[in-house]
Amino acid sequence: MTKFLLLLLRMMLWRRHRLSSPPYTRLLACLLLLLQLPPLSRAATVVTRLPGFPGPLPFYLETGYVGVGEEEAGAELFYYFVESERSPGTDPVLVWLTGGPRCSAFSGLAYEIGPINFVLQPYDGTLPRLVYSPDSWTRVASIIFLDSPVGSGFSYARDPRGYDVGDVSSSRQVVEFLRKWFDAHPCLQSNPFYVAGDSYAGMVVPVIAQYISEGNEGMHHPLINLKGYIVGNPVTGDKVDTNSRIPYAHSHGIISDQQYEAAVANCNGDYVSPTNKLCADVLQTIQNLMSEVDHKDILGPKCPLDSPNPRRDALERKSLAEEHYYRISDPPAEPSFRCFEYRYYLSYFWANDNATRAALGVKEGTVKEWVRCQRSGFPYTYDIPSSIKYHFNLTTRGYRALVYSGDHDLSIPFSGTHAWIRSFNFSIVDDWRAWHLDGQAAGFTIKYANNLTFATVKGGRHAAPGNRPKECFTMAKRWLDNKPL
Repeated sequence: MTKFLLLLLRMMLWRRHRLSSPPYTRLLACLLLLLQLPPLSRAATVVTRLPGFPGPLPFYLETGYVGVGEEEAGAELFYYFVESERSPGTDPVLVWLTGGPRCSAFSGLAYEIGPINFVLQPYDGTLPRLVYSPDSWTRVASIIFLDSPVGSGFSYARDPRGYDVGDVSSSRQVVEFLRKWFDAHPCLQSNPFYVAGDSYAGMVVPVIAQYISEGNEGMHHPLINLKGYIVGNPVTGDKVDTNSRIPYAHSHGIISDQQYEAAVANCNGDYVSPTNKLCADVLQTIQNLMSEVDHKDILGPKCPLDSPNPRRDALERKSLAEEHYYRISDPPAEPSFRCFEYRYYLSYFWANDNATRAALGVKEGTVKEWVRCQRSGFPYTYDIPSSIKYHFNLTTRGYRALVYSGDHDLSIPFSGTHAWIRSFNFSIVDDWRAWHLDGQAAGFTIKYANNLTFATVKGGRHAAPGNRPKECFTMAKRWLDNKPL
């Protein structure tokens, strides 16, 4: 109890620069509510400083674990919670999931929509440095960055069986996490709530939102004030994702008119499973041409994935003290400094630093080596063939939806995403137009009935906030504030 009261005192002191009478009263009311919670609901760490960041953090950061699933499996999901810097008492709350599956939500925190970025400089064996991001979505919303499914980031299970999850089970675990998390954060239960994520997380975001909606209808407590969801360059699992790549590649000059016309003539609209030799041959030619560009950003340099391939060169740097790190036996291959993936490379050394783990409150002995994306080693069941019906169910039930796409993404082209949205046959409320920032078109947007907004981000890559942070922040702020883009 004493430790918990000290934690709350630190929270109150952190807010001292903006306390006024009503918020202060609200905070005390929250204190009384929290004192009534069971002890296990209070396992959290308030982080006031981060290794590599100059001085105290200019935002409220909390980390912690929440147990999910069968108790004997001992699965615990790790989260980073950043409170809104504007009006935390009334601003929306988002849960943010990163794709993969099994990519850490730290990606969202440090590369996309969160309040920190890495200082981009060649790695020299010392701890990578962090800076504040002025385009963080936490300026207008409180965000839970969640390492899900189990095995992502710092999430772990005590029993190997706990890692055996899939689309359905991991989605239900996220709902379980949220209900327990809101139980431990009663002051935020009435805030508008949105499920959000990008890439493969876009596959499960609408599923999670539907499970929350069904739970609310069944009066599962605490009720979550679900208002809608946000997905960026979202995977659906449907062939529309992959079938759209060839028309997109043709429209962007990657394949020729003749090659595209041959694919249209011989493949019967199916560019995934060829049924004849002519189709298979032209698809092979097209695949060879598309392999010349980075699918996540057709204008960027072609770079390797940031999977943990053995590379010991970094360990040989004179300034690197082996005992300073938790475990870096197999650091990832160092990408070119001009690659976007260099940010990911820096995060490997930052997250595996002992001081970092201590500051974040990571439990010792749970995750031996942090990697941004776990691409192998744990089972995962892809048991939702397509998420499109979940989008349809949610929007027809009145939940708000923002679907956005970086328009230079070949992996999940915006044209394919817009195609499944159009398949709903919703009436158009605000027809296709440019949306602007600083007097320039930042992308294009269309709004449909049932509160469904689709937007492109001009020049955006697969995770558009990564290379268009200002544009994506503006888009999110306007949409969350219920204003036209």
